Amino acid sequence: MTTGFDAPTTAIDDISGDYTLDVSHSRLGFVARHAMVTKVRGQFGAFTGTAHIDEANPSSSKVDLSIDVTSVETGSADRDGHLKSGDFFDTETYPNITFVSTDVARSGNDWTITGDLTIKDVSKPVTIEFEQTGSAQDPFGNVRVGFEGETTINRKDWGLTWNAALETGGVLVSEKIKLEFDISAIRNA
Repeated sequence: MTTGFDAPTTAIDDISGDYTLDVSHSRLGFVARHAMVTKVRGQFGAFTGTAHIDEANPSSSKVDLSIDVTSVETGSADRDGHLKSGDFFDTETYPNITFVSTDVARSGNDWTITGDLTIKDVSKPVTIEFEQTGSAQDPFGNVRVGFEGETTINRKDWGLTWNAALETGGVLVSEKIKLEFDISAIRNA
């Protein structure tokens, strides 16, 4: 039985163009180890982003992303409040995280996007590996393209240094944080 979820679609021949992220069909998330025994997952519910995709010349492609850090959600109001505090993101002073690409490369459906990630007042280069997961015209006539990607950063590189030592050794929050991107973008008319 074929359902709407797994029904085949016809790919768009050339996805080149200017795109806007579809926030309602995208997810920007992260994963951190808690007490070094389990993973805590979170996401940001409010963000904006644009992309220029040039299939013929991928290095001319670019991505700009802005995340409203006050929209962080981990499933725990107490933890979310702590993440917004001066111990971590300090959202009163630094309400946004931004990413601006500096280089884009492509090999088949694999895209490598390097850019400057700014958290608080610290900008550092990061490289994110993406897989193009599909392209199609949706029922409303929009050209959509999908990507999934991830990268791992050390949060201390961006001044996110709070931690607590555990009696058994180790720390409460891992330094390494995996960033996860599930992107649906709509080509601008």
